[in-house]
This record gives sequence, structure tokens and C-alpha cells, in this order.
Amino acid sequence: MRSRTTVDKSMAPALLVLALALTAITVLSPGAPEPAAGGDSAFPATLPAQPEPTRIRRVPVRGQPASPAPAAPGSRVALRQLVIATGEGDTGLPVWRQVLDRIGTPYDVLLAGSERLNRQRLVRPDGVGRYSAILLTGNGLLHRDTGGGYRSGFTPAEWRALWEYERTFQVRQVALNTAPGTAPEDYCLRAVREHEVGSDPVRATLPRAGAELFDYLDPGGRLPILRSYVYRTRLASDCAARPILTAGKDVLGVLSTAPDGRQRAALTFTPGPDELATDLLGYGLLRWATRGVFLGERRHWINVDVDDWFNTTLRRRADGTDESFRLDGGDAAAAALRQHDLRERHPLAGDFRLNLPYNGSRLDSDAPAQCSAAGTPDPLTSYSRCLAGEFRWINHTLTHPPMDFTDYQRNREEILRNLNAAASIGLPVPATVLKTPEYSGLGVYNPDPKSLAEATDHGLEKSNRELLRAASELGVRYLHGDLSYPSHQPDCFNCGIHHPLQPDVLVVPDWPTGIGFAASTPAEQAASYNSRYETELGYHEIVAAEAGLALRHLASGSAYAHTLHQGNLHAYDGQHSLTFDWLEEVLARYDELFAVPLKNPEWTELAEYVEARNAHFAELDAGADAVWDRASGAVTLSPETTGSMFLTGLASRAATEADQGGPDRAERYGSDPVSRLGVTADETVTVTASPRP
Repeated sequence: MRSRTTVDKSMAPALLVLALALTAITVLSPGAPEPAAGGDSAFPATLPAQPEPTRIRRVPVRGQPASPAPAAPGSRVALRQLVIATGEGDTGLPVWRQVLDRIGTPYDVLLAGSERLNRQRLVRPDGVGRYSAILLTGNGLLHRDTGGGYRSGFTPAEWRALWEYERTFQVRQVALNTAPGTAPEDYCLRAVREHEVGSDPVRATLPRAGAELFDYLDPGGRLPILRSYVYRTRLASDCAARPILTAGKDVLGVLSTAPDGRQRAALTFTPGPDELATDLLGYGLLRWATRGVFLGERRHWINVDVDDWFNTTLRRRADGTDESFRLDGGDAAAAALRQHDLRERHPLAGDFRLNLPYNGSRLDSDAPAQCSAAGTPDPLTSYSRCLAGEFRWINHTLTHPPMDFTDYQRNREEILRNLNAAASIGLPVPATVLKTPEYSGLGVYNPDPKSLAEATDHGLEKSNRELLRAASELGVRYLHGDLSYPSHQPDCFNCGIHHPLQPDVLVVPDWPTGIGFAASTPAEQAASYNSRYETELGYHEIVAAEAGLALRHLASGSAYAHTLHQGNLHAYDGQHSLTFDWLEEVLARYDELFAVPLKNPEWTELAEYVEARNAHFAELDAGADAVWDRASGAVTLSPETTGSMFLTGLASRAATEADQGGPDRAERYGSDPVSRLGVTADETVTVTASPRP
């Protein structure tokens, strides 16, 4: 059994509202050029040259021979996890499902009490252990009986069968919601007190063993535990145990060794599936249980799009009056300076650059490349040319028209002429990526274009076919979508959607934010936010709330970009902007919790990663199986289809010239070796494991 989670469902109710905050009419300044029939324009009607692809620097080690002698009993295990819960209503079950679904690792669920556990459930006929980790929702698997008391879902014989498997195959066990005591076995925890935790968090810290286990976290961080029931404990003095999570003198997490040598980890609470604690702790517990060798991966990402560069858009002042607004050269210079300062202050985001989806109808190709407003017909164009390498550029169409019903020729010209407008001033733009104005053309619209009523999600099947045809013919392979809309939400984490009407185009969704489309100052943002959400928050409270939401996305491992708009980059005091006020808060919060860097790839690389996640889940769905022989170190993968898979915990080597452009690649993220492995249907692949202690 394996469910798939796309976005944090606790955020889903707010997503549609947030999308509405982004929806506004983009205003072209008077005289902005319209596309000419037949493609005539100041910009050439051919695609500009494209940048060279990034080279692969490491690849996984293939060809590890199988053990020459027959495998020793208990040496081979499948890279699959077993989650054991008391029933579908067990509160720990969605926690484990979310952790495993986000990583992209296969697992089965056994419901204690209604399904039997025996050797056949745990060991394949060929002697391979079916599971490399055992994940319990509670140490005793307790549930209410008909008399109102509690009893274990396992019989004594089933507990013995589980422990025998763990001992024979050296499989580690992790338990949530572990109560102190000695039944059904002793985790070395002794009771202090127990209590509920609501919205006022318990701040947990990492002792030495915890800092080693959760080495991707800041060892000095204070981890919030909310909305849970907590057993505060102490360690028994005569047990082999080490604390991994503490609150003051109380132990909230433990590593312990059973008298028969089995290794176990436990938390004395169950973090909710929608709580930050699950994102902080779940990955480390799974990684420890599997010794760091598993199918799937988790890394942390930050990507930010600021839409409508070069365009004129609506600005709504704090008093409710409207006017047109366009960034100037000073705003561009301030953005570049703040971006540089951001990287200096937050080394974990040391590669960060903004993505700028641009509309080229108002750029002036006669403007010289200079960071000065002197003697130029358009300072913003001049500064953009001067600072071109400071940002990344994305095709957002030439004149920003709504594209729900535009015809083929208009769509083609909007895409192509915008690429060539950028090329005319030296901006490097990938032809494979397109962000349509307000995500139009993708099935979310009001049938009456003049209506001010809320747009309806009609589904991707109601997309503009002529837009898709024009985009595909011009080499577009990735279209931005909007996670606010159900039809844009993929069915696996960090995946995209191959468009049902144009399968060669992948829809990669973005996160909306509550930074107002028409806001360019703190007062305007506060007025916009409070009006829309019927609150009375100050600007700094709003920034904190929005940063908290974005932090959840980053902590979960979501790779999708967050979207803001050009007015949000206005340097309202000559230096600061809404965009960087928000970014500073997001990164400050990330720094307080994490020790691993935030990946900030170019959009084409991001989209290729999303495409690889699709391929990974397709292999899992087809039944791809992997077996780790711990005696030889070989991991043998038996794919069912041709594609690729992510594996964590493989040995790698420096790439040779012959490897360039091949399907295999690897990187070291924090202390984790993360590999993407190309596979071919029915061709067994053998690679080398690099396990953790």
C-alpha cells in the first residue's frame, strides 16, 4: 500500500484564496506594441541561440559484482519499508505516509489486529527480507478494546515474529508515540509526566546523539512541537540508550539497543502530518532506520519568480486609489544589491538568484547597457542589460495578454517575439520554459472575459489547444502552473503533469504567496492583506505569517517556485522591498533550523528535476524492486520500465568524458550521496551501496 501526497493539505484551503490575491489585471502602458500579423516586428522571427546544458560531474558506481558465495542468511533486504499501524484511523499512519511519499520510497502498510504478521509476510520465498526498516505508529500498537481499555494490536507471537525478523536481518525499528515502561519491550524510558501540547510549542533541542542522527539540522536549533500529546521521560540508568531529542532535562526521543542486539529509535509523541516537526524529524528517522540506503531522496530548494519585468502593472495605494506602476533602473540596482547582501548574510542560500519572468514589449533595444539613467531612452532596459547576469530570465509573453482563448498566430508571436526581444539586448532566456500571464490558457478562467467573477478551474482538458500547439512547436517543454488549482496539482510530490492535450509539455506548478500583486510599499501590503483576509495585522506580522508558510514549503523539500510580482521589488525606501523583506524572514527562519544548503537551480534544471521525479514514481508504480546485499554491498535494481530512479546512499565516482550527457548523475547533499540512475526495462542494474553507520 502506498499513497501519494502532492502538497501540504493543511495549506490547501488557503491556496485558492492566495491565488485570488495574485489575480489582477496587468495594465500595459499607453502605446505598448501589439503583435503584428504575420510575425513582422522589430525582433527576428527565429529562435535565439540557447545556452549549453550543465555538465554532470559525478555518477553512481555501477557494476558491483554479486557476492561470489551464496548470500548469508539475513544479508539481503529489499529497499522497502513496512509501516505498522493499528488501523486506518491511527493518527501516526498519515505521518509515516507523508514522510515516505515525499521522499519517494516504496512501503507497505500492515494494520495490526486485522492483518496477521508472520514470517511469510516478512521474508520472500527466495530468502530476501521484504523490508529494510520497520516503522511503528506507536511502540505498543495500542488501541481501545470493546471494554474501553487498551490492548496491543499484536499477539505475543506476532511481536516475537517481528523481533526475530529484525534480529535475523539486522533491520532497525522506529516507533512514534512511545510511552515509558517495559511493555511490550523496554526502550529504557521512565515516566516524568505527560501532557497535551497545543499552539504554544514545546521547544526541543538536539543532544549529541540527536545532532549526529539529524545532521541536516542546526545542532543548536530549537525545534517546535505543537498540537501533540507528549510523554516526558528520563533514561533508565541500567539500559543501553542515548537521548536524541530533549526538552530541558526531559527526554522526548531515544536510541536504544535491545538485549538481543536489535537497534531501535523512538519519539515520545506523534507529530502531526501537517506539523513542522514531521518535516524536521521524519527524514532523519527514516534515514537512520535504512542506514541511509533507500529509493528516493530529499533535498531543500528555494526558487522565487518576480513576474512582469519591463511591464506596467496596477498599483493600489494604501488609501485605495489606483495608478499604473513600472519599476525603474534604481529598483533594479537595489534588487541586485539586496540579492548580493542576502547571499552574504545567509550562506545556506549562497547561490540564490531571482527568476524574472519578463514582458518584452516595453524594453528598448536602443537603450545602452549601463547601470545609469543618464542618456538612455529607458533606464530599466539599460540597468537590465547591465545586470543581466545577476538574475535569471523567463519568457512571460511579449504583451501579457490573457491566453485562455487566443488563436494560434497570436500565441506563437507572443512567445517567439518575447524571446527575441530579450535576445536583442543580450538577456539569456531558455526557449523550453514558458510562464503564461496569470497562468492563463491552462483551464482556469471565467467563460465571460469581461466578468469580474472568480475564475473557475475547468481542468487542464479545457486548456487553450492553440496555445499548447504553438508552445510545443516553438520548443516549449515546461509550462508554469498554479498549485492553488486542483487540476494543476500533480499526484506525486515534486512532480509535474504531462499535459493531457499536449503530452510533450510538462506543467510544473508554482506556489502562490500573499504578497499583494498591486502592493509596492509596507503600507500598501498591509492594506491589501488585511482587506482580503479580514485581519488587522501590522506589516511585520504579515511578513512573519507569509514567511512561516514558505518555510513549511522549504522544510518539506518542495522544489516549486514561489511567485511575486514586479511591484513587490520596488525599493520603497531606496533599499528595501517587499520581496526581500519576505525573503530575509524566510531565510532567517530556515537558518535557525537547518544546516544544509538551499538549492537554487536555473528553471530548466528545476523542471528537469521535476520531470525526473515523475519518472521515479512511474518506476515505483510499475513495481520496480531493489535488493541490497549487505555482505557484498551490491544494490540490485530490477526495473519494469525504461526511465530513471533516485537512490540515496550509493557510492559514486568522478564523471568521465564518456559520462557526459548520460542518464546517471550524483551529488553529495549535506552528508547524503543522492543519485539519479538511468534504467532500462527488464535489464538488471547493480550499483554499490555507501551505507551510514
